[in-house]
Amino acid sequence: SASKKHRKLFTLKEKLEVIKRIEKGEHNCDISCALNMHESSVRMIRAQAEKIKESCKNATPVSAKKVAIFSMWIEDQTQLSLAVIQEEAKALYDAVKLELNETDAKPFTASHGWFDCFKKSSNLYNVKITGEADAADIEAAESFPAIFETIIKEGGYLSQQVFNLNETGLYWKHMPARTYISRDEAYAPGFKAAKDHMTVMLCTNSNGDCKLKPIIVYCLANPRALAEYSKDYIPVVWKSNVKAWVTASIFIVYFCNCLTAELKENLAFKILLVLDNAPGHPPCLIDLSENILPPNMTSLIQPLDQGVIAAFKHTFARLIRGRDVKEFWRKFNVKDAIDILAEAWAEVSSSCLNAVWCRVWP
Repeated sequence: SASKKHRKLFTLKEKLEVIKRIEKGEHNCDISCALNMHESSVRMIRAQAEKIKESCKNATPVSAKKVAIFSMWIEDQTQLSLAVIQEEAKALYDAVKLELNETDAKPFTASHGWFDCFKKSSNLYNVKITGEADAADIEAAESFPAIFETIIKEGGYLSQQVFNLNETGLYWKHMPARTYISRDEAYAPGFKAAKDHMTVMLCTNSNGDCKLKPIIVYCLANPRALAEYSKDYIPVVWKSNVKAWVTASIFIVYFCNCLTAELKENLAFKILLVLDNAPGHPPCLIDLSENILPPNMTSLIQPLDQGVIAAFKHTFARLIRGRDVKEFWRKFNVKDAIDILAEAWAEVSSSCLNAVWCRVWP
């Protein structure tokens, strides 16, 4: 089916430029080429020219200055409710009215309809900022690559020797919202399947040719689905915590018993491990050099956060969706999740693993 077409919104300044050219006698086709807009848009503005000019005459200096200042203010804010926006808009209008001494300016109520029109005219839209992205330090992230390059040169590290390790939560039994499975899930006895999660810890080098075995932290040490399996022979490193979190003790045990041995077995030379400043990452490790990323920048430059984790989760979801969903969901257990998880990690390409380092190591 044909994709839905979206109307392009033009600012008042752009409309006035079109009207100016129309009054000079330019043809519609010439205006559309010069201003890079569709000819039908030019015809629409031509038809509404008098109405547009009339609205400009009614606009006061107060409203013009208010819109300019308010646009800059709202783009700098996060976590805004409509009530906060309305109060700020009215306060700003009153302040500008006093500054310009416009005592006869029209009253302003900051209604819902006004804000809808303001969003459309300013090309604003609402997005949800979650997790680490909300507190990201952009300036620090821009300066860190130079620092990191110095560390690489001073240590003499090759791309095969630089590793990144990061964790992510995985709701392993979560089904798509619009299936009969999720409706059954609402009445399933015992627990909500969609909320049963584990923490997955992934580690790879910047060259993309060395992916280590995924680490799973689950709320149970010995789930029933793994009763008949030796944890030494499953395709992941199995750890447990009541809340399925990576704690400092879990990380140290994994580092000393698994990570160091596996890295030295594959790469018999020095290693640089890049970590974020999560509480579960101890600041000092033996046997490996490490570089802790400064706070509030992992969402911007940490390699695994730049697409690897997203690709891994997308592949995991795709491998689940490729099965007979209803029957599979009823029998789906932790062992099945582990097998699919390992398959999803294996499918993440080396080119993807290498490309995500461009922000921290251009």
